[in-house]
Amino acid sequence: MDVTATIVLGAQWGDEGKGRVTDFFAESADFVVRYQGGNNAGHTITIGERVFALSVVPSGVMYEECVPVIASGCVLDPAVLLEEIEMLTREGFSPERLRISSNAHLIMPYHRVLDGVMELYLGRNRIGTTKRGIGPAYTDKYQRVGIRVQDLFDPRIFREKVEAALEDKNKIISRVYNRLPMDPEEVTSRYLEMADRLLPYVTDTSLLLWNAIAEGRSVLFEGAQGTLLDIDHGTYPFVTSSNPTAGGALIGAGLGPTAIDAVVGVAKAYISRVGSGPFPTELFDEVGDWMVEKGREFGTVTGRRRRCGWLDLVALRYAARINGLTHLFITKLDILSGLDTLRVAVGYDGAGDSYREFPRQQRVLYKCAPVYEELEGWSEDITEARRFEDLPAAARRYIRFIEETVGVPVGWVSVGPERSQLVVR
Repeated sequence: MDVTATIVLGAQWGDEGKGRVTDFFAESADFVVRYQGGNNAGHTITIGERVFALSVVPSGVMYEECVPVIASGCVLDPAVLLEEIEMLTREGFSPERLRISSNAHLIMPYHRVLDGVMELYLGRNRIGTTKRGIGPAYTDKYQRVGIRVQDLFDPRIFREKVEAALEDKNKIISRVYNRLPMDPEEVTSRYLEMADRLLPYVTDTSLLLWNAIAEGRSVLFEGAQGTLLDIDHGTYPFVTSSNPTAGGALIGAGLGPTAIDAVVGVAKAYISRVGSGPFPTELFDEVGDWMVEKGREFGTVTGRRRRCGWLDLVALRYAARINGLTHLFITKLDILSGLDTLRVAVGYDGAGDSYREFPRQQRVLYKCAPVYEELEGWSEDITEARRFEDLPAAARRYIRFIEETVGVPVGWVSVGPERSQLVVR
């Protein structure tokens, strides 16, 4: 795919294998841009026997000529970022090309504390956050009391903002949640110590990317989480705190819609989600266990076991519409090898109604029963397939059924975790 600006995003509930997909496209990209989220979403990249888990730095850092960018729509924990920079340096990758938006908001220590205690006190109504402070950081951003990367480089302003924030947060931490208040001077000192190490990476990333696109350079926009976790368009309230969808890429990066040439939606050949929330096709049987164990369905950041189920094409059609998908990238097709029969949801039945489009009522998703189409499975090992014709006939029919039902062409199919284990159509 020879285009200048491409968005790669999750078309399900996240964990679709976007890191591997972004890594594939990043090989020919000049810039790879993380446009939203924080270190609550990781991506795993496999290079030979080496496995790298990144949660902040865009995967373009793996390529010498590529500039990784953390844009304004992200929330940034500087300590986590610096740890990843140190890890990459030890492993032989140079992070010196990294660029960070001065407008990105900082995740502060009190955000992490509040995230943890609020989730604890929600009990059975908990959302299933990673407790890394992302939600509270975005809350402060939209309440217009957040602290941005640029504030780190004016110690007086930074100190004033921390003191003002903790005057309010400490009341909540101590009086509501019975935790010890935080010391403003300790927080300020800890963050200002990191400022000098971050300064070389900070710039106006919107201008940087605008100029790059104007010059005809290749820019790849990398989403975290997935469409069904979007704060506006996902299964609210069991969502993330930002917009992983294509519109969020434009806002987060500071660009207009005319800059984008293609939108690639990444989807597993089945589906999974982590944390709480409705999941119509979730499996509680040996097939679900098969997907978890064979697919290594455990979170990159948290290690949590993911909930797995049959592919949901109602949800995937919804993702295609919300994002304006131009292509699909199907991952983990190899995990389905060995199953005699495959099922895919093409609709829902519930409360006396039938649904062929994704319902907006949360109660419907909780109570509906999937309407399945059964397809023939295959037993062959497909990990060596490199052309579409190399796949078993049943696997080819499965892919064609996806693209015909969703209305978006499948351009790539991964058949294993290695970079080379890929079918390009």
